[in-house]
Amino acid sequence: MLSYPATIPLSNRTLNHLAERIRGHRQQRKSRWRRLTPGRQALLALAHLRNGDTYTRLAAGFEIGVATAWRYVQEAIALLSAAAEDLETAMRRIRQLAYAILDGTLIPIDRVADQKPYYSGKHKRHGVNVQVIADAAGRLVWASAALPGSTHDLTAARTHGIIEALTSADVMTFADKGYQGARGSLRIPFKRRRFRPKLSRRQKTVNRAHAKIRARGERAIATLKTWKILAKLRCCPRRATAIVQATLVLHHVEAARYAG
Repeated sequence: MLSYPATIPLSNRTLNHLAERIRGHRQQRKSRWRRLTPGRQALLALAHLRNGDTYTRLAAGFEIGVATAWRYVQEAIALLSAAAEDLETAMRRIRQLAYAILDGTLIPIDRVADQKPYYSGKHKRHGVNVQVIADAAGRLVWASAALPGSTHDLTAARTHGIIEALTSADVMTFADKGYQGARGSLRIPFKRRRFRPKLSRRQKTVNRAHAKIRARGERAIATLKTWKILAKLRCCPRRATAIVQATLVLHHVEAARYAG
């Protein structure tokens, strides 16, 4: 088998953060000798999450078994996801923003036995729905737990209590037409209706300005998907939430923003 050196586009700060969590976890459990040091295990997990390397490739590169690679990665994901903030905690910062941007994204998955709930008619593929909140500069602030891909964005936002939380905090939030009827503090673009086939010039102007603001929210989604593991999840969809939360924690550490 051939091998080659590879890089992970992350800083030492992120590696050290994860390594410290792993080291503390081992000390707490009084774990025995392991095949990899905390630093090497952290590097293994980052290679999987950031570069999307498979367990087979990781096992060969780190000279361990595939089952060991899987166990080490899952342990790291569990430690990171446990440190992820819930919406109530994140709202302490979100309410200080000039305004927020709310959008939903579909993370593709492999087809599963019970595939109907995960098929998105909008995207014409199977996946899970994740709601993302960005700040005025388009920086990723918070991401929700994953719901089946067939879930409408408005339903997902209501399920997670996002609309209620943003309205209670009186945070003006820009969202697309998928959130039509949300009310509260959400600002939705004008939509043509059966009895109103054309929008007025003022409404079109408002929609253009609204679209420019919402476009910044796409940056947050793009930032989330720089973690190649989210390009397509090849695991049980029930693990999607932990993976999203783990990548969110690592992103905030890497950006040194919204952490702690």
